[in-house]
Amino acid sequence: MKQHGRRPAVGTSSMTTEEKVAIAEEALLDHRAVEPVVLDMRKLTVITDYFVICQGTSSVHIRGLADSVAEELEKHGVRASGVEGYREGSWVLLDYGDIVVHVFAAEEREFYNLERLWSDAPRRELSEAQV
Repeated sequence: MKQHGRRPAVGTSSMTTEEKVAIAEEALLDHRAVEPVVLDMRKLTVITDYFVICQGTSSVHIRGLADSVAEELEKHGVRASGVEGYREGSWVLLDYGDIVVHVFAAEEREFYNLERLWSDAPRRELSEAQV
């Protein structure tokens, strides 16, 4: 297994990265995330393997989306090693080491435009049909 130098998620779970991404995707879709997408970062950076990006419609919705991801992953023994922006509720970042979940307000998502910044990353759009 190649080392990426990332901090591991907190907990004792033996889940694969892909399983964590699938749980995050389902949690976001179940709570009506807007325009969710997964970027495969493995060939582009040592920071993380995947970005899971979406937006919410209000600060309450954004925090709710972040909470749903955290709760579902915690059920499997995985806790974020870092959480940023929760109080402000305009861009919440959940760092699980091998996956990083970004939950944006529309304005912040457009301004930071991670999808454009990392446009070389293979991209997978999520839809209700995939759940």
